[in-house]
Amino acid sequence: MRWGGPLESAALLTVLRVPAGAARSTRGVLPWAPLVGLVLGAVATAVGVLGTRLISPFAGAVLTVAVLAALTRGLHLDGLADTADGLGPLRGRDRALEVMHQSDIGPFGVVTLVLTLLLQVAALAGLLPGQWVAPAAAVLTARLAMARTGLPGTVMAETSSLGRAVQGTVSPAWLTGCAVVAAGAVGGVQWLLSGPADAAGLLAACVVGIGAAELLRARATARLGGVTGDVMGAMGEVAATATLLVAAAVLT
Repeated sequence: MRWGGPLESAALLTVLRVPAGAARSTRGVLPWAPLVGLVLGAVATAVGVLGTRLISPFAGAVLTVAVLAALTRGLHLDGLADTADGLGPLRGRDRALEVMHQSDIGPFGVVTLVLTLLLQVAALAGLLPGQWVAPAAAVLTARLAMARTGLPGTVMAETSSLGRAVQGTVSPAWLTGCAVVAAGAVGGVQWLLSGPADAAGLLAACVVGIGAAELLRARATARLGGVTGDVMGAMGEVAATATLLVAAAVLT
């Protein structure tokens, strides 16, 4: 395990400026993505809670999404839009990958991006007044879903340079440990705040989020021949959105 990995992960997944040596490496990106997610989730949730108290839950929800987009340079949202463009229309594998590599966003990408952001804001507006653990848990879950793509045996698309660079960089034991620690932290804090039922509900929402990301990974593998960097970002956004929606349904 690379102990310089947190800086490598922050270099790619956030706007944080890190030493040039860390920015040149990608081996630690996925193993340490959950830690980056924990920090991002805490910051964005804090801003959202402040916005809720000073203005309104809706404003807090929008601020949460905006802060996350700013802190990640919109990287995962861009991946979501590109993945939607690649998977949406009926086209062959090579053409789909070509479309995903283009800089512009097509109609499928625009619609998917708008609907996803609306769903996130709607769920956050219901959660932020009292259930502030859920937004942070959703961001953490998203990075766990992304880290999963680094497991040995995960198929990467032949044209994905990032996919090849991070392939096999996450061991099953490491990912299991991250998931257990994350579940203990999220469930434990929620239990202390509102009891075991809400803790179980939030953990169930996280499981649904991981499952939704896995469905997207399976679809991308079948259609594109494997995972790409865009697909990783899309998996994160899908996991976060599904987690937020289920959490809003069971906790509010």
